[in-house]
Parts: sequence; structure tokens; C-alpha cells
Amino acid sequence: MSAQSELQLPMAMRVHPELVPVFEVLPQRSSDPYEDIGATRARLHKLLASLPADRTGVRSERFEVPRADGSALMVEVYRPEDGAGTGSEGAGRALPAVLHFHGGGFAVGRSLPGQDRTALALCRELPAVVVTVEYRLAPEHRYPAGVEDCYRALEWTAERAAELGIDPARIALAGKSAGGGLSAAVTLMARDRGGPAVLHQSLCIPDLDDRVGAEEGAAAADGAEDARVTTRRSVQRTWRNYLPEGTGAADAYAAAARATDLSGLPPASVLVCDLDPMRDAGLAYARRLMDAGVPVTVRNVPGAWHGFELFAPDSRVAREMAAYWTGQLRAALYPVVA
Repeated sequence: MSAQSELQLPMAMRVHPELVPVFEVLPQRSSDPYEDIGATRARLHKLLASLPADRTGVRSERFEVPRADGSALMVEVYRPEDGAGTGSEGAGRALPAVLHFHGGGFAVGRSLPGQDRTALALCRELPAVVVTVEYRLAPEHRYPAGVEDCYRALEWTAERAAELGIDPARIALAGKSAGGGLSAAVTLMARDRGGPAVLHQSLCIPDLDDRVGAEEGAAAADGAEDARVTTRRSVQRTWRNYLPEGTGAADAYAAAARATDLSGLPPASVLVCDLDPMRDAGLAYARRLMDAGVPVTVRNVPGAWHGFELFAPDSRVAREMAAYWTGQLRAALYPVVA
């Protein structure tokens, strides 16, 4: 069977065997989450409140970061309680930092205070100081509000590195989905503006390209997808609500795939999922980084859809994905010195 023929198979026939039972009980997505974005966020926060995160071994503190207009951006700084995580790598020394930009279509996904599960896990497992950023959300605050907040958080983190116990030479940017897209964009901004040094960019199932779902033939391909998961149509809906109304084409700080020059960027790790409509854009971006001389590692998760790990967190597929993502960050932040 050709690759093209395989893509036309119903998604259910391409799901990883371990994930089939989970996929079969996923609810159909029939409503537009942006129609009542307040209600969508409220449902998420209610769910998060019913499942409090494990904060063992981690403490956090919230800070207001001033914006140029005088308003305040909220960030939360997570750090190991012992100051050096669970291992001995950082004992008595400044820790590396990870700026974590949450996903959620640029519109939802913000954790409750002190409850960011990704930050808690990275803080313990790397170990590292993890800074989470409560960037302004679309559609009330369209581009460039969110990405400018993320860049401001990077500046603040670098400026306050000594106070926060951070090694300013070891700052990484990381995010999933929209957060991955924001990580790539902020990396470009830091290069172009002569901003703080970024050691590594970790792009997990990144949303990088506003053209996904708008390309010729996308409507036909969408028929081979499944309304229970992210489709090309839903990707386009995200971009319509993130970009300013009337935008014809995104610029590179909105959609990093639009950047024409990727040279001089820090090393990257790019992770994509096989059944994600954003997979090909992520792989193309990784290839372009390589062609520009940027060191890149790439991994594809076979038979997995966008965000599958939220529904099957204990599956071997999800555990291996998390271990790979964390391992790439650890290797970047704790390089082996000959």
C-alpha cells in the first residue's frame, strides 16, 4: 500500500494498538470551543480543580512582571524544595531554567496556580527552575499579545537569574501544541532582537503554521480524519481566533514556519504525532532548521493523535513520549563535558 493510500484510511485503522480502546470511547467534538470561550475555560478549570496535581518536592512562587504599558504579566516560578532537585547535578550551584508555555489553542490550557503538571514534573525530573507564563489569551487578546508576553517573560527570567538561582547560560524554551509554536516564535524574537541567550528550544507537537488546513486538498484530506480529535478544520479555527481579524498571512512571530531565515538559532528537539494534522508542518520545520545548520533531534510517535497523552497518560506510548521529551531537555541543560 502506498503512503498516499494509507493516509486515506480511516483514522481508527491507523491508531496504535495500545491506544485503540481509548480512541474508541473518545466523545465526538461537535461544538466550537470559541463560541463561548468563557464556558470552555470554566469547564477546564473545574476539571483541573477536581484533579489536584502532586506538588511533592516542589515549591512555587508567583510574580507580577511589568509590561511596557504598565500592566502586569503573571508568571509562576517552580523550584525543587531542596534547591537542587532530586539528584546531585545542581547541588550548591545555580540550576538551569525552562520557560514553559502552555498549550490550548492560544486560548485555553492555563493551569490553576501552583498546579502546572508539566512544570512540576520537569522541576523534579531534570532538575530545573521552571517558569510558567500566563500569557494573554485569544480571542480577546489576539496576536501579538501572547507571544510578546512570552518574550517579556524570557527577558525577566534572564534579568532576575541570580535572584532566582538560575544559570543564565542554561535557559531553554519548551511547550506543547500552541506552546510549542510560541517557543519557536520567542526563539526567533530573541535572535532578531539581540535578546537573552536561549540554549535549547523544545517543540512538542508544535502549532507552527497557519497554512495547515488551508492548503489545496485539505478539505478532502479532512474526510479521512475523525471529529473526535484535532483535524485540519479545527487547526484553521484556532488560527482564525488567534490572528488579528482580516489577516491574510501570518508573520514569522505568529507562525514560525513563515520565517525565511532559520540560521543562528539554538539547537532544537521536535516531537510530532503520526495522526496529528500538524505533523508535516513540524517535520518540515525541523528539516529547515537542519538545512540552516541548526542541530535538531526529531521523533514521531506512531499511531498517536494530537494530545493523546491527556487521555492515555499511563499508556506505554505516552510514558515513552514523556521520557523522550524530558530526556532531550535534560541532555541540553546538563551537557556531558569531555
